[in-house]
Amino acid sequence: MDKLTARPGAHMEAELLSQPEVWARAIEQARSESLAPAPGERVAVVGCGTSWFMAQAYAAARETAGLGVTDAFAASEAFLGEARGYDRVVAITRSGTTTEVIELLERTKGVLPGIAILGDPHTAVGSLADSVVALPYADEVSVVQTRFATTALAYLLTTIGVDLSTAVEDAREAVATPAPEDLLEAEQFTFVGRNWTVGLANEAALKMREAVQGWTEAYPAMEYRHGPISIAAPGRVTWMFGEAPSGLANEVERTGALFVHSRRHPLAELARVHRVTLDRARQRGLDPDLPRNLTRSVILSN
Repeated sequence: MDKLTARPGAHMEAELLSQPEVWARAIEQARSESLAPAPGERVAVVGCGTSWFMAQAYAAARETAGLGVTDAFAASEAFLGEARGYDRVVAITRSGTTTEVIELLERTKGVLPGIAILGDPHTAVGSLADSVVALPYADEVSVVQTRFATTALAYLLTTIGVDLSTAVEDAREAVATPAPEDLLEAEQFTFVGRNWTVGLANEAALKMREAVQGWTEAYPAMEYRHGPISIAAPGRVTWMFGEAPSGLANEVERTGALFVHSRRHPLAELARVHRVTLDRARQRGLDPDLPRNLTRSVILSN
């Protein structure tokens, strides 16, 4: 057996550890290309699963930066009719074969210009898009997605002027540090964020569900106190991405739950969740390269 595949999660481990270097490559690529939506364009960003959550993060960051109306949709639930007035659709998909994304681009072909962010550009989505951001060096073998998602987001954030040099440096330490005992043994995780990091929180929760089969939830940080905090308790974790709302740490700590909040860049903090997820999966005898009930791409039959 190949040494790389001899250990459960070997592909996920190699891919998540490579994130800092792969982000740096995508940042340079973004600076050298002119494929992203232009300032002022009204943009719809679509994806499925992890890609949808990266769409949420980019949409919030772009609109907050004053670059134009930007909405994120699950590809299966996208409203792209004339009444919305979109100038462009951006589709994020690692495989380029996801049924819902293909069907959406088939409907909008020749009507709404499309940009595809792809791990494999030689696919159906690549042929349907008007332009392609090709990130083959970020493609993955593991079913559980890590580096393609974060690399696509690094590319997109760079196109709107976000400096990710801190994120790259923070991620080097984040992915290399094994999970501590309290995170390995925690019963439940809730991830929270604000503005563009809400998408990161949603993705972190999905990652833990996929790889660890764990009880995870995600919310906007200010909404967390409107009910979800009721599940906080000893042995459980509330993990914050980005700047925490005033008083939230104290409120969580009063429940006995662990409040995780670091000074790392939020994108690096997501990479940290990837490492914790891998360590928790292995402790439970699970293989995140081949998670239960999942495949690398969702291709629906008629």
